Amino acid sequence: MRVAVIGAGIVGVTTAQALHEDGHEVTVFERQGSVATESSFANAGWLAPGYVTPWAAPGMLRKVLGQWFARDAAVHLAGLPGPALAGWLWRWWRACHPRTYAANRGAMLALARDSLQRTNALAAARGIEHERGKGVLVLLRGEAELAQSRPGLKVLAELGVNFHLISEAQCRQVEPALDTGTALKAGIHLPDAESGNCRQFALELKAALQQAGVAFRLHHTVKRLESVASGVTVHAEADTTSGAVTVQPESTPAQEQFDAVVVCAAMGAPALLPALRLPLQPVYGYSVTLPVQRHDGYPDLGPRAALMDERYKVAITRLGERVRIAGSAELAGDPKALRDAPLATLYRVLQDWFPSAARQSSAQTWKGARPMLPDGPPAIGPSGTPGVWINTGHGSSGWALACGSARLLADMVAGRAPALDPAPFSPLRWGRG
Repeated sequence: MRVAVIGAGIVGVTTAQALHEDGHEVTVFERQGSVATESSFANAGWLAPGYVTPWAAPGMLRKVLGQWFARDAAVHLAGLPGPALAGWLWRWWRACHPRTYAANRGAMLALARDSLQRTNALAAARGIEHERGKGVLVLLRGEAELAQSRPGLKVLAELGVNFHLISEAQCRQVEPALDTGTALKAGIHLPDAESGNCRQFALELKAALQQAGVAFRLHHTVKRLESVASGVTVHAEADTTSGAVTVQPESTPAQEQFDAVVVCAAMGAPALLPALRLPLQPVYGYSVTLPVQRHDGYPDLGPRAALMDERYKVAITRLGERVRIAGSAELAGDPKALRDAPLATLYRVLQDWFPSAARQSSAQTWKGARPMLPDGPPAIGPSGTPGVWINTGHGSSGWALACGSARLLADMVAGRAPALDPAPFSPLRWGRG
């Protein structure tokens, strides 16, 4: 079949890979000039199935309200919620029910485990280098964090996740450069979890796919999808103002016919599928990426792999010769406005744990919209519109779920029974207009 993929973030590129692997003729449409330039650009880089979990969890509302007005709160409301966000919050609160949470977490964990295996297999098969790190360490600053972590540890044990609750001394064996001046009670070590550079992976996979014949229509915005008897018509518009259109507008038809279309356009999905009641909201995350500071005659003073400061919900990830600090969940925010408070928290956490690790004068700051559904699982499967499929809504776990989501979607497009139950990820669970 001729299949179009709309959106070239990490989910779109891996979806193109899975469809190409199945023998389809694939064309990818992307409004930007490269792949992985928005939500996938500078995320925390975690591939940790045990920490892929719905935001809608029992007790989450109390936690959010308890820190709502704190300057260094992990969750921020940057403005007044409109009707769409208010409805999303209501659905999110209802999904915090223990039974709903347990089912959704189990489904997301299974998908994340499958995805990690597929990510590593694909990297090996394609020769993709993506600054991979092994192991994740969650830092518990004090008794409060240790006490709060125990219910989560019980869930990890029930789900069969390999983890160890370790002492301060053991934490410093895992990460020798941790600053001794910052109080540390204990840690949670997940030796099987990984980290990696999401954008680098996407760029290298795109290059391999192009060599294999997959077409990438960069600087092309899809305006409308039209189901017809013979398939789906994609109405796209080339951006000729950028001066970098990869295919000349006169050689690219404004309308192209495909047998099937897969929408991976993140926050662009609702506009392309107005009949699908997809309650998708942007939850903005921040990150700062800095080059490692080298000191002659001294050992590397940066992290070895990936860490999480449990108190502030801030991740610190080693990516080759750089360190990335990522965190915050901002609702009702402006995508172009960088708020001082979340960035200050990121720098504070880095200073607490690795004060000499990086050159702050060379910082790259990023804010990205993570497309999140209120109950947690992404939307993967038929959209309800003939010939149109969807694979989006992964929230902050797009990198961790991408390869597994792509295979799940490709199997459904091919009419095969997927290895995982697709029901928890149905895009139709919200109904249709």
